Amino acid sequence: MFDFRKLRIWQEGYALTLQVYQLTRSFPRDELFGLTSQMRRAANSVPHNIAEGCGRNSRPGLLRFIVIAMGSASELESETLVAQGLNFLEPASAEQLLGDIQRLRRMLSAYHQKVSTAPTKTLSPQDPKSLE
Repeated sequence: MFDFRKLRIWQEGYALTLQVYQLTRSFPRDELFGLTSQMRRAANSVPHNIAEGCGRNSRPGLLRFIVIAMGSASELESETLVAQGLNFLEPASAEQLLGDIQRLRRMLSAYHQKVSTAPTKTLSPQDPKSLE
């Protein structure tokens, strides 16, 4: 087990979650249990799954939860497109969020590739830098 907070992908996922909470504050009240809730849950799922994967203390466990985080990021991207289509987001805010999501998805994919191909002896649960 290692400190997931030191991983750049967790930090980016956490920042994205805060960004989504800020942006969805202005959504219509009748969307509180609809799109607002869905976007917040998808955003939250990204850093939480990274953290859970780090806590599994195994390569297969970590990889599984990174894949789940990637799926949540894709879900958030789709929900952002819906919010943009409904004019719940300013165009500049929507484009910024979509860019941030796509960047995080690329980071998650690269991290997954690195962890899955790294020799076992170089993976150190005590040193998250060995997994970055």
